[in-house]
Amino acid sequence: MTDDRLVIGGHEFNSRFILGSGKYSMNMIEAAVKDAGAEIITLAVRRANTKEQENILDYIPEGVTLLPNTSGARNADEAVRIARLARELGCGNFVKIEIMRDSKYLLPDNQETIKATDVLAAEGFIVMAYMYPDLNVARDLVSAGAASVMPLASPIGSNKGLQTREFIQILIDEIDVPVIVDAGIGRPSQACEVMEMGAAAVMANTALATAGDLPLMARAFKEAISAGRKAYLAGLGRVLARGASASDPLTGFLRD
Repeated sequence: MTDDRLVIGGHEFNSRFILGSGKYSMNMIEAAVKDAGAEIITLAVRRANTKEQENILDYIPEGVTLLPNTSGARNADEAVRIARLARELGCGNFVKIEIMRDSKYLLPDNQETIKATDVLAAEGFIVMAYMYPDLNVARDLVSAGAASVMPLASPIGSNKGLQTREFIQILIDEIDVPVIVDAGIGRPSQACEVMEMGAAAVMANTALATAGDLPLMARAFKEAISAGRKAYLAGLGRVLARGASASDPLTGFLRD
């Protein structure tokens, strides 16, 4: 297990919990990162590019990899501009492409995401692509240079859990880059299930931000993700189609 690291774009991480920061108050971000054991944290560029006294970059612990997202982008051109701005602000080469034209359901625009990925990957960005789980789209994203794909489990911010479970499983089975489940995971048990399925990592934001005790929920997610990963590596036990199977012999001793 000590060598079981998450590898994205050639960079290694010990934690498989990626933390979203969009809904936290500034003074809760550092605590959330530490309790989650997160080594990657997302940030909206607008929260770093501010003239206000508080800047999110001042609250993220040293050594954590920044994952700026293109939140607010409605097409590929806007996403590319936001990504370039993030790099100019010193956020590094990682970027989460997030393009949404739909303001009601906030579903990602897969085709525009492919276009943005193609441009940014060519410019040396490590692209992590938020997408609606579709095998053909995932393949196109990988061909365009995506370092990982990030399918939604259910609508963003909904905490509804694994509504796209079967489609995510297809991506896990067929896509060679890390499949990181993003959006809609509302409980640690759901994060554990995702990891048991073979996902590379889980990203969560709303589930923590809306919890009664954010640091405690961060720890719960950390432990659930770790447990799910261990279960996946161990190999889950068989499921009987019907009937039962005794855990210990019931009558064998009578034949001795």
